Amino acid sequence: MPHTQQALSGYSYIAGQWQQGSSERFYGFSPVQNEPLSQAYYDISLDLVDAACERAAQTFVIYRQTSTQVRSEFLNAIADEIEALGEQLLEVTHQETNLPMARLQGERGRTINQLRAFADALAQNLAPLHISREDLADPARQPLPKPHTKLKYLPLGPVAVFGASNFPYAFSTLGGDTAAALAAGCPVVMKSHRAHPGTSELMTRAIDKAIQRCDMPAGVFSMLQGVNYDISHRLVAAPQIKAVGFTGSMGVAKALMATIQTRAEPIPFYGELGSINPQVILPEALHSKPELAEQLCASMLMGNGQFCTSPGLWLVPATGCDAFMDKVIESINTAPSDTLLTPGIVRSFAHAIESLTECKATTLVAQGARQRDFHANAHVFSCDAKAFLQTSLLHEEVFGPCALIVHYTDSVQLMAVINALEGQLTASVHGADEQNDEHQALLEALSYKVGRLIFEQMPTGVEVCPSMNHGGPFPSSTDVRSTSVGLEAMRRFMRPLCVQK
Repeated sequence: MPHTQQALSGYSYIAGQWQQGSSERFYGFSPVQNEPLSQAYYDISLDLVDAACERAAQTFVIYRQTSTQVRSEFLNAIADEIEALGEQLLEVTHQETNLPMARLQGERGRTINQLRAFADALAQNLAPLHISREDLADPARQPLPKPHTKLKYLPLGPVAVFGASNFPYAFSTLGGDTAAALAAGCPVVMKSHRAHPGTSELMTRAIDKAIQRCDMPAGVFSMLQGVNYDISHRLVAAPQIKAVGFTGSMGVAKALMATIQTRAEPIPFYGELGSINPQVILPEALHSKPELAEQLCASMLMGNGQFCTSPGLWLVPATGCDAFMDKVIESINTAPSDTLLTPGIVRSFAHAIESLTECKATTLVAQGARQRDFHANAHVFSCDAKAFLQTSLLHEEVFGPCALIVHYTDSVQLMAVINALEGQLTASVHGADEQNDEHQALLEALSYKVGRLIFEQMPTGVEVCPSMNHGGPFPSSTDVRSTSVGLEAMRRFMRPLCVQK
């Protein structure tokens, strides 16, 4: 049954208690009105950050001993309580983000399914929870007897999670990082994102009800509100924190990693930092997929370009692409403008567009009309492969509705571009024949640049399933061996232990 709608407090949640913290206030923002919202929120005080981390450490001793069945019931209860928030959750998030209601409904469903997927894995004791290796003893072995050994996994300890601006549910308060950590047996101290503080409060109310319903220790989850950068740095420096899950910008990630480097004990920082998600269009695709240009434009415009998997780089043959380019121009020139999530993102997008427009290596191919001054309108630029290889600016992600078309003349030039790419979350290949030796070489090279290699499909959208990998070589993520989506995500918050007898 849906909860009765409640007024927002603007407080943080520290181990079961709603607390104001400091007297410093900040406000959410309405992208559609381009002005602050009326609800005030309070920066958490640094002493309460310390208190949240200390309670998480105390709770860890209890929570790590809970059975997988108990944790499964807890995650399912969280999912139930998110559903019970009903329309109030969607309305508050829509007000804070201006993301379409259909998109929010879909993301809420994905977030609930994510929690239930981890709950099912716990109930079935699936990998990486079960003992993965066992070697029997051999007392008669010479010259020394062989011991009996088992390898199992233990939870790391309290985990700090940072919410993302562009996914207010799936990569925020009760998103994938929090679900994976709780599934692994780790308490969570969560730093909400300033772009959707009301959403964070409502989601925290859901887990608060689940904690009470399942009789969980209160310190299993805390949520910190605030815009003071000292809060985030205090959190990652806390000695009780044993790992960090982060989705956000390279600049913020580097600052947090610098703070982590000052710790006496090193801890893993699992950051997803961005990607231009190259789309490799082979000559065959220009003829066999006339709809490809429109599909790429639609994918890039999804969420007004604010997906981490948005296709920002299109590698297109220099010859035979006239019809493709005509479709791009038609699609982009008629694309409506829309809001971005925060004023800071709007400023960054405007600066990136200005830089690309002034860059002598690029040509503006198409741009949509901008209906409001604070909107972001779609842009597509182009350059040749030689210019791309020589211009570092063109390798940078533009967070918003923008793509760069790089025209290549032959397979040698295409391979040079691929070899010059930084690490990416995804890449898509259109028109590849896996029996073709040249294509095989290209696919092999591309595999070492990405965390997910996609054939004949758009990159936007990440399936929540056991085989998914959402990560990639640096700078797309800080640990190429890990994923933030799928059951393997919980392995980030576990460590191996060998038991020998």
